[in-house]
Amino acid sequence: MSSAETAPEPAAPADAPLVGKNPLAQLDAARTEAREKSEVLIEAMPWMQRFRGKIVVVKYGGNAMVDEELRRGFAADIVFMRLAGIHVVVVHGGGPQINAMLSRVGKESTFRGGLRVTDAETMDIARMVLVGQVGRELVGLINQHGPFAIGMSGEDARLFTATRRGTVVDGEDVDLGHVGAVQGVNIAAISDLLEAGRIPVISSIAPEVDSGGRPTGEVLNINADLAAAALAEGLDAEKLVMLTDVEGLYRDWPDRASLIPEISASALREMLPGLTAGMIPKAEALLGAVDAGVRTAAMIDGRIEHAVLLEVFTTKGVGTMVRRDDYV
Repeated sequence: MSSAETAPEPAAPADAPLVGKNPLAQLDAARTEAREKSEVLIEAMPWMQRFRGKIVVVKYGGNAMVDEELRRGFAADIVFMRLAGIHVVVVHGGGPQINAMLSRVGKESTFRGGLRVTDAETMDIARMVLVGQVGRELVGLINQHGPFAIGMSGEDARLFTATRRGTVVDGEDVDLGHVGAVQGVNIAAISDLLEAGRIPVISSIAPEVDSGGRPTGEVLNINADLAAAALAEGLDAEKLVMLTDVEGLYRDWPDRASLIPEISASALREMLPGLTAGMIPKAEALLGAVDAGVRTAAMIDGRIEHAVLLEVFTTKGVGTMVRRDDYV
């Protein structure tokens, strides 16, 4: 090209809208979008009224803990609920992160009956990951929206106390090591935080107590589903929401058409023996919550963006809702 020649202007992308092109179509599209948004808000209104001033416990877990967009979306959902006047409590596990750290130190992850076998070394690693990594990261994401979240563990103010538990696999008792069942919940440890508008973010570990309720000096790993259910019971929560990596409960897994959108506590209790090992603790947590007075408990697909908002503020929700037998 000679110095006298001028380079041609780059062509606009083929799909780039031209300014002023079809303004009526653009106006119609904008009106349609606005109408759809207004319909979403109108659908949410009765649910906002129902849950305003009530307590909702959310168990954070599954893929929502490791996918960056889902993590940020979850934090935004929790803040939205808080700004809508709901008292939100988050209980989290950290299975993927614990597995990753165990792999880094060359230690194998072992599960029996859907629960992690936890020796002393594994307990130290789980404690470090849950409190020092997972909890702090979630608190940070929530607090990007304002000074709402406070991180704590079941050890703080003895929010939880626990006794050791085992499990039964194929009719045989299995020792799980440093694994606990919630023995007590100290609601006073977080009630003032909720009244002040804070969002407690709680790691699922607890100090061990003996049969007389005396501390042993040991710390136990608690299944986060069961910890969330115990907390929902102690707080007299309106709803328990548990995030998972599946669409919900199925009558006949892996037939996805057998997904159960809603089920009574008595019907779920009948299904319990036939569930897979990993699903049993979740179903037990849902049952424990509604049996203790929580009106509804839901297991939802945390792989769906903003799944928590869809469950709480829409009529159909997502996943499986378990209701008390007397719920109307």
